[in-house]
Amino acid sequence: MALYLDANATEPLRPEARAAVIRALDLVGNPSSVHGAGRAARRVLETARDQVAARFGASPAEVVFTSGGTEANAIAIAALSRGRRVLAGATEHPAVLAAAPGATLLPVLADGTLDLAALDAALAGGPAALVCLMAANNETGVLHPLAEAASLCRAHGALLHVDGVQAAGRVALAIGQADSLAISGHKLGGPKGAGALLLRPGIDLPALIAGGGQERGRRGGTEALPAIAGLGAAAEAADPAAAARLAPLRDAIEAGAEAAVAGAGAPRLPNTTSLVLPGVAAETQVIALDLAGVQVSAGSACSSGKVRASHVLAAMGLGAAAGSAIRVSLPWDAPPDTAERFLAAWSAMRARLSRKAMAGAT
Repeated sequence: MALYLDANATEPLRPEARAAVIRALDLVGNPSSVHGAGRAARRVLETARDQVAARFGASPAEVVFTSGGTEANAIAIAALSRGRRVLAGATEHPAVLAAAPGATLLPVLADGTLDLAALDAALAGGPAALVCLMAANNETGVLHPLAEAASLCRAHGALLHVDGVQAAGRVALAIGQADSLAISGHKLGGPKGAGALLLRPGIDLPALIAGGGQERGRRGGTEALPAIAGLGAAAEAADPAAAARLAPLRDAIEAGAEAAVAGAGAPRLPNTTSLVLPGVAAETQVIALDLAGVQVSAGSACSSGKVRASHVLAAMGLGAAAGSAIRVSLPWDAPPDTAERFLAAWSAMRARLSRKAMAGAT
């Protein structure tokens, strides 16, 4: 059986989420209908809203269901950037960068964390801003200093939007000092097709999709009830304390691989490591490991299957090595022998590729 180590692309479905999806599939009613079937569907919808709100410290009234993290980010940026310039971390997910064309990119330090001095200077150097900052990087797992960034935003009258897609369920995360927070169901162990945008009370959110006034007029269209039910169940089940058990497995992989680790000096997600093998293309590594029964990625899985040099690692100053890193992201149900199985495949791959390199040089 293949060893799946690409959880940052999609987590395996949690049993609680599967059960919630199946129950919701049996409901015929539209949550907006006032008859009995509609009210039954509405109860499921609001239960999921309560579950998401409870996990991330939000008011249920300020949870807006979306089709996923990409839409949640796009809605927030479109609404909060009105009349404001946009500042975004240089290592943000492509979904955020695409939603904020023309944004001023904020540099990161060599360990991948936001350069807070640069943020302070950028905030002081112009009109009111919207700052877009991910809680955790999807490629390296590096955690940004959100509390410090939020403090600077408040001091300068800026709004802060947080892409919490990768951090959700893996480390403690709450809307707290941010103005908006995006999450995605399938990164929590829920089904694909549902996400949420959490808002600070008082934030105005004009709908990008007007539709029939669903989600308190902030996101039109009949809610995808089975996917949302699964999202709520996954949010409730995805306990960061349980996710912490993955850190020893990640550490064993890093110690055994004896490879450079991007962002090693920074706080990181417990399940993520970015291993750099200079001179060997990331795509070559991914294919070789896949043939050995180990499934990893070369970074973001949101680029239509294409493998490119990582803009994240380039921003961290890795230069040519930015095209030679793979991402190993452990799922919530990673088996105890994960490190041993990965390292066996990794060591065999590295030895084989090294022999090829030596043969090619003679």
